[in-house]
Amino acid sequence: MKKTYLCFLCALSLLWGSPARMSGEVPVRKDVPLDSIVLSDPCILADSATRMYYMTGTGGMLWKSADLRLWEGPYRVAETDPESWMGPRPMIWAAELHAYKGKYYYFATFTNQAVRIDTVGGTPIERRACHVLVSDRAAGPYVPMQDAQYLPADKPTLDGTLWVDTDGKPYMVYCYEWLQNNNGTIEKIELKPDLSGSVGEGKLLFRASDSPWSRERFEGGRVGPNRVTDGPWLFRTGTGRLGMIWTSWIYDVYTQGVAYSESGTLDGPWVQEEEPVTPPNFGHGMLFRTLDGQWLMSVHSHRSVQGRYIRHPRLFKIDLSGDKLVLGEEYKP
Repeated sequence: MKKTYLCFLCALSLLWGSPARMSGEVPVRKDVPLDSIVLSDPCILADSATRMYYMTGTGGMLWKSADLRLWEGPYRVAETDPESWMGPRPMIWAAELHAYKGKYYYFATFTNQAVRIDTVGGTPIERRACHVLVSDRAAGPYVPMQDAQYLPADKPTLDGTLWVDTDGKPYMVYCYEWLQNNNGTIEKIELKPDLSGSVGEGKLLFRASDSPWSRERFEGGRVGPNRVTDGPWLFRTGTGRLGMIWTSWIYDVYTQGVAYSESGTLDGPWVQEEEPVTPPNFGHGMLFRTLDGQWLMSVHSHRSVQGRYIRHPRLFKIDLSGDKLVLGEEYKP
């Protein structure tokens, strides 16, 4: 498990760490089929103002489409401060786009590989954290706001997403990385009303070890729940039930599960479903409603090419009308 995960990090570094990628020197292509795009952690925003779809993910680039079938991009849209903790060339993972109160927000995980905050079991822990950028347009550019950081500098955090809870307050829901705590968690932290910073401290929602479906083989042959928490995304069913999709592993297979909050709020308690919600080799999902009102799940699947992960966006129909998320057939735009 550890080897698999670290190899994936290396692959991301190779793909997105080059000066050309980080400086925006990437040729823009038109009429690109969705299944031809290489992208991890795909997040799609259906923007009613422009009647367009905007897709981003790991790498921090943006694609746009009028029909979900043919796409144009990639465009560099994230503008970070080189004097900040991120440094001049941060890696960008799991970017998300959210429309909120008349503006557009870019939630992403930024990593400064030049800074180490810890070493655990011989593994260096780089400075990695969730952060939020803002724009007046869905197409960006997205720029920094007020707070220099949203989460503690000594904790590696990732995959932040936005949720407005029943108290009317916005929250960031994020993962505290297993590489440091050895049992990844999903946590929440309150955000300022304009999302320009955080308020107070993070609060635990659940741990990776709560999963009944994930698996990892430990030294000595013992098998237990996997230690990875990845890609939380919140939703409500047609009956008002609060759910969360999130991803871990079954041995070396990337897999997505779902949990439901018994209180209907982020505070839970969170009860994990016994079985995964998607087939094997699909994960880091998010949900969106198309411009004509159909609910879809965006995920990625991967294949290995000469030891390097190649990930592609995939879309599935989903049914939220009842008490649970029900996965349907793959959606072919």
